[in-house]
Amino acid sequence: MNFPDNIKYTNNHEWIKVEGNVGYIGVTDYAQGELGDVVFVDIDPDLKEITKGNTFGTIEAVKTVSDLFAPCSGKILEVNKELTNTPEDVNNDPYGKGWMVKVEINDINDLNDLLGSDDYKKLIGQE
Repeated sequence: MNFPDNIKYTNNHEWIKVEGNVGYIGVTDYAQGELGDVVFVDIDPDLKEITKGNTFGTIEAVKTVSDLFAPCSGKILEVNKELTNTPEDVNNDPYGKGWMVKVEINDINDLNDLLGSDDYKKLIGQE
């Protein structure tokens, strides 16, 4: 399993990679593995804002549907439309092609309570 050090993780298994005040958000390698084959990612293409801790969409695998939770609040800059045609990108490349939304972060302090890779590994018992 892959746990990049340059991203932050949530207790709900989302990740955020920050570049300045912009963040890319997706689900972790662990989460996609637990879900199994992802068949659909449902994020409203007209979504304008996300709020930390609230849902911003769902991810559907063969056996289950899970909510996606925002790791920060911010303005949506882009929704990854490629996932409509290739939801398996979440399984094959969760930290690359499998990103879900790109946001302009309202308050960088929202990220202070997120986990680094070592703490996330402890959370899921992979230390």
